[in-house]
Amino acid sequence: MKYRQEADTLGTVNVPENALWGPQTERSRHNFTTGPLMPLPAIRALLQLKRAAAVANRDLGELQESKAQLIIRAADDLLALSDNQLRPDFPLHVYQTGSGTQTNMNVNEVIAHQTVKYDPTSGILPNDDVNHGQSSNDTFPTAMAVTSRMAVIDLEASVQKLIDELKVKQRDYWQVVKIGRTHLQDATPLTFGQEVSGWVSMLEHDLTYLQTLADTLLELPIGGTAVGTGLNAAPGFDVAVAEQLSQAYGQRFTARTNKFFGLAAHSGLNVVHGAIKTLASDLLKIANDIRFLASGPRAGYNELNIPANEPGSSIMPGKVNPTQAEALTMAATRVMGNDVTITVAASQGNFEMNVYKPVLLETFLESADLLQGTIDGFTTKLVHGLTVNAEHMQALVDNSLMTVTALSPHIGYHASAEIAQAAEKNGTTLRAAALKSGQVTAEQFDAWVDPLAMANLNREEK
Repeated sequence: MKYRQEADTLGTVNVPENALWGPQTERSRHNFTTGPLMPLPAIRALLQLKRAAAVANRDLGELQESKAQLIIRAADDLLALSDNQLRPDFPLHVYQTGSGTQTNMNVNEVIAHQTVKYDPTSGILPNDDVNHGQSSNDTFPTAMAVTSRMAVIDLEASVQKLIDELKVKQRDYWQVVKIGRTHLQDATPLTFGQEVSGWVSMLEHDLTYLQTLADTLLELPIGGTAVGTGLNAAPGFDVAVAEQLSQAYGQRFTARTNKFFGLAAHSGLNVVHGAIKTLASDLLKIANDIRFLASGPRAGYNELNIPANEPGSSIMPGKVNPTQAEALTMAATRVMGNDVTITVAASQGNFEMNVYKPVLLETFLESADLLQGTIDGFTTKLVHGLTVNAEHMQALVDNSLMTVTALSPHIGYHASAEIAQAAEKNGTTLRAAALKSGQVTAEQFDAWVDPLAMANLNREEK
């Protein structure tokens, strides 16, 4: 490989000849070699930020028009690249300095070198021009907020699709009676549509939590520079950058926030990820309910039919497994673990700056991406094709002892319990035991023990 020599404040560095990055990126490339690469959405957010900063600095008289135009052009050309085209010039890992300084400089250096393609005499410098009026301490957390906000929007869309698909099942099976279960034991009847409505409501609440809390990610600490005081940033720079980013992303970003808070704390990411964790826990419950109700087909609950997307076993022919539910539940457990990472990392704001920024961002994005992808698969490849075994559901209801609850208002709790216990002991149906007790006539039993009526479908749902 051929190299060129570039210098930074520590001396000269050999940089690959065709690389757009410079000496600080090259040092980091060798000093930090472990873990995932910095997520490309974060790189794109920093490119948008550098573009916005060039516009703001130009309009504020801080940067020459010619230099600003070259930086803007470079950022636009880089942003137009596909992920595969963009990745080679941004080779740094998440586990680097806790401020994200090396990634900020990676972006500064790449933009500066890109401008040379347009004008070799421009003399644009990574620090003095591309990073003008900025610090890694405010640019990186700004990119964190922007990237996380957009990730949440994508996640919300996936949750809404799942809600919509479940509502179809809720409508289609609103009057299909099944046995309820509490404590993993038989309980009174409900309909499968009612059961699904509970899942829908869980997800609607989760979506509301996300939508309500995610606005905190609109607050940008840009303009705080090194410690929050705004040293070396022109007055109005922060507001101008926020306006540019708002236009670029179609969001209402604001820089009118406490900069000391923005650099030292990442409470917004922490609280929003808490809502993502809550979503994960609810998804875990829903996916488990579905896969258990679909267990069988001969030795399980066998109340639901799930689509056969792939062979379920390498040894057992014809086996169908709830693979989409398994993928979703694995993702959910990962998100729960990620929440611990984010909680601890967000607590490490030593004095004027939190130095766990890269892991905070990468972990947050991993959670959002994992849930979005597995929710989409769960929605389209499992829930969409889900059907019920209505006859089997009805048979379980007919054989249940807990429909005896409908007798209790008429003959009392104690007498009803005796009937249920007799049916269990003698292996008879509840109806047979009730008639044998002499406390209920056939007409009364048929009138009082109506599983569909017990589901109370006319009750107004809140």
